[in-house]
Amino acid sequence: MANVLFALAGSVTAGSKAFPTIKSAIAAAKDGDTVFVLSKTYTESPIVVNKSIVLMGQQTPVLDGNLKHEIMIIEADGVVIEGLHFRNSGFSGYEDVAGLRLMQCRDVMVRNNRFTNTFFGVYGQHAVNCIIQNNTFFSSALDETVSGNGIHCWKSDSMIIKGNRVQGHRDGIYFEFVTNSLIEGNTTTGNARYGLHFMFSNDDTYVNNEFNDNGAGVAVMYSKRVTMLHNKFLKNTGTSAYGILLKDISDSHIAGNLFMDNTVGIFMEGSSRIFLTQNQFTANGWAMRMQASCDDIKLSRSNFERNSFDVSTNGSLVLNKFDYNYWDKYQGYDLDKNGIGDVSFRPTSLFSMITERNAAAMMLFRSAIVSLIDKAEKVLPGITPEALRDDKPSMHPFKLLK
Repeated sequence: MANVLFALAGSVTAGSKAFPTIKSAIAAAKDGDTVFVLSKTYTESPIVVNKSIVLMGQQTPVLDGNLKHEIMIIEADGVVIEGLHFRNSGFSGYEDVAGLRLMQCRDVMVRNNRFTNTFFGVYGQHAVNCIIQNNTFFSSALDETVSGNGIHCWKSDSMIIKGNRVQGHRDGIYFEFVTNSLIEGNTTTGNARYGLHFMFSNDDTYVNNEFNDNGAGVAVMYSKRVTMLHNKFLKNTGTSAYGILLKDISDSHIAGNLFMDNTVGIFMEGSSRIFLTQNQFTANGWAMRMQASCDDIKLSRSNFERNSFDVSTNGSLVLNKFDYNYWDKYQGYDLDKNGIGDVSFRPTSLFSMITERNAAAMMLFRSAIVSLIDKAEKVLPGITPEALRDDKPSMHPFKLLK
């Protein structure tokens, strides 16, 4: 039968045991036991959990690293960490110091905890089938070079990152060599670099997340078979900011997402076999910047409204297909009333091509001459890519996927 142990001496129920520290309670515990951590501040970092136990905080006790130490390290499978406040981990320019480290373990649950002023919040290292859920992370990163990530997973598999709120770190969530994992229902805001950062991570899904006012929203790099559904990319603004950066990714699916008030909604480079459908692009500087190095990109049934530029590219070679999208700049007609425009729409303006080559030209953006040359290019295209067009533009906007 599992025991109940208390980490602080005091009045306890009959048959329970009390200990003065968390470390002493863990030392006495056996696999399957529950350790209740009573409400106070503990400064005994680092705490190593090397048994399959439940560590349960009562009224959110504080584990303080005194700005010197890693606070807790999990080295056993099947551990549950709940209801704790991890505060003031150490900081380092050469070590990834964390509030909570999952080291070569599996089936660990980290839920309903707070992480305040930690360098890295939760660091998963060779972790498998772990759940990080309903935690809050708050730090005060001013510069990405001297800050860590809120949730960081490295060489891990089958991770579930769900319902967390991450603010003020370098990257809100970071995946490197992470496979078969789910990122769902998280909010990352005010992070110095990316709300979410993927590197070399295949067969992952992120759904129903919000990336708001970060240095940039999401970067997905050097990955395959990534699914991105029903996310919100909001107010990611700056000279190099975007909702999503897709760099050298392939065989991926992007559907039902909202891109609003970003400098660039999607920036795509060196990517192939990407299917985008029923996405909403509203009030962005550029809805999409798609480099000529991309191929087999299919864009369908998406809405483009109130963007300064809908689509721009940096070359004339186009190996991609657009159809059935709604463009608020479309001025064509629908004589047969089937909801599809009778003439093609070219979403790339001459001025967007000019700014791809010379960014300083943006100072002329609202001038009359720019409007005139764009209209002339629409009538007699000579510079904008002939093949970058929507031959079946929708006359009406689509509803996003639910």
